[in-house]
Amino acid sequence: MAENVTHLSESTFDETVGASAEPVIVDFWAEWCGPCKMIAPILAEVATEQSGKVAVAKVNVDEHPGLARRYEVMSIPTLIVFKDGAPAKRLVGARGKGQLLSDLAEYL
Repeated sequence: MAENVTHLSESTFDETVGASAEPVIVDFWAEWCGPCKMIAPILAEVATEQSGKVAVAKVNVDEHPGLARRYEVMSIPTLIVFKDGAPAKRLVGARGKGQLLSDLAEYL
């Protein structure tokens, strides 16, 4: 996994997301999820290309089900953009890079 993508846990989530000066795109995913594997390299590219504008983080819903419940993640992949520590936008399902960048344009 790319170094510029942070893996969050229930113990690090609030501090990492809340303390970020830039919007944080959090990918709620699981190891067994095919679409999650498709979007992972795209998110890694976005993390690298948009460094300094947005941060990218991942939450494994199998390892951290409390976070998935807290943010009502019903299907994966779900991307939630957090701005100033609060959820600002939710994207459900995998999408190509162009569509993802378009959907996230207001934060980039």
